[in-house]
Amino acid sequence: MARIGVLALQGDFREHIGALRRLGAEAHPVRLPQDLERVDGVIIPGGESTVMGKLMVAYALDQPLRERIQAGLPTWGTCAGLILLARATDNALLGQPLLAAMDIRVCRNAFGAQRESFETDLRVPALGDQPYHAVFIRAPSVDEVGTGVEVLARLESGHIVAVRQGPLLGTAFHPEVTGDLRFHAYFLGITQGAHAAAH
Repeated sequence: MARIGVLALQGDFREHIGALRRLGAEAHPVRLPQDLERVDGVIIPGGESTVMGKLMVAYALDQPLRERIQAGLPTWGTCAGLILLARATDNALLGQPLLAAMDIRVCRNAFGAQRESFETDLRVPALGDQPYHAVFIRAPSVDEVGTGVEVLARLESGHIVAVRQGPLLGTAFHPEVTGDLRFHAYFLGITQGAHAAAH
């Protein structure tokens, strides 16, 4: 079974670890570079993207993580994690480190402040016919996608809120708080496919 590391510097990493374990995967917190050594995939959770980025630098995680991602490590960013995976963001705070792994441009807090958080049902064909109930908390949106990026879900307004680029997955919402494990299962499928291809 896949071994998934969850970046555990800040944000809702515990919920992701719980969701993965319910699916039978091994899930471990990642706080130091050596925690990346034996993982088949990584989740960068929601939280505060500026704080998380600065902590990655402080714990010397940013460069090893960037190198592993470039080498093909399946990686899923949710909310703040999506921002960190982007090659560019329209309104990053000064000094915001980005992993610049996905060919996307994102907008931080695209839907407003905390009080504008919302929930909605999304059509996500990659997960099947049943709508996916998504929770958006100070969420970003994807404003531009490169040619190799697949759009997995949009809001009715047209905002792109879920993307995939090869072994990289990004969601603007928080699948770990809903109890619907389909996105976690989808990421495990990406991870297992990449692992099989590498061996």
